[in-house]
Amino acid sequence: MSIFFHERLYRSNAVMAKLKNYPVTICGAGALGANIAENLARSGFDKLTVIDRDRIEERNLSTQPYYRSDVGAFKAKILANNLYRAIGTKVDAKTKELTPANTTQLLKDSQLIVDVFDNSLARQAVKDYAEQLGIPCLHAGLAADYAEVIWNDVYRVPSEVNDDVCDYPLARNLMMLTVAVACEAIISFIATVEQRNFTITLKDLTVQSLFL
Repeated sequence: MSIFFHERLYRSNAVMAKLKNYPVTICGAGALGANIAENLARSGFDKLTVIDRDRIEERNLSTQPYYRSDVGAFKAKILANNLYRAIGTKVDAKTKELTPANTTQLLKDSQLIVDVFDNSLARQAVKDYAEQLGIPCLHAGLAADYAEVIWNDVYRVPSEVNDDVCDYPLARNLMMLTVAVACEAIISFIATVEQRNFTITLKDLTVQSLFL
C-alpha cells in the first residue's frame, strides 16, 4: 500500500502526479517552514528544498518538529534527515543565509517559493526575486493571534526594519492552522492555478479569504 494512499483517494492520481514532480523551495525551517515542509512531504511532494541558516534551540521544540537531541544542529539538515527516515523524501537542505546577493544561487531551481522567513530583509529579497522572474511565491506570517497567507503579487513586507522577531508570543494551534491553510493554498494552486489569499484568527477559529 502506498504511503500516500489516503491522500491519493482524496486528491486523485492526476493531482498526486503533479505534486510529486513539482519543485518547491521553502525559505525558513522554523515554526511555519519546518511544519510546512513536513506537511507537503507527507502529502506527496518529492522535490523539496529548504533554506535556513539557523540552528535548533530548546525554545523551538514546542512549535517545530525537532527533538531535544537535535538542539545545536542545523534546522534544515535535521529536517531533511527526519523526512528521509520517515517517508523516504529527499529534501535538499541549504544551511545558508539568503541575501539579495545570493538569491539567484539559492532559488534558481524553484518552480514555487514559500517564504516564511522571520526577518524583513530576507522576505524582501525573496519577494523581489520572485517578482523579477515571475515565479509563484506564497508568503505566510504570524502576529499574536492573527496570521496571513498571501501570494506575491499582493504581498507587502511588513516592516523595513530587520528586527529580531524570534521573541514573540506564539500559540501552537495558530501555527498549525496556518500551516494547513498554506499547504492547501499551495496544493490548490498546483491543481487549478488559482492563487487564493487567506487570513486566520485563533480566538474565533476563523479562516477567511482575503481579497486585495
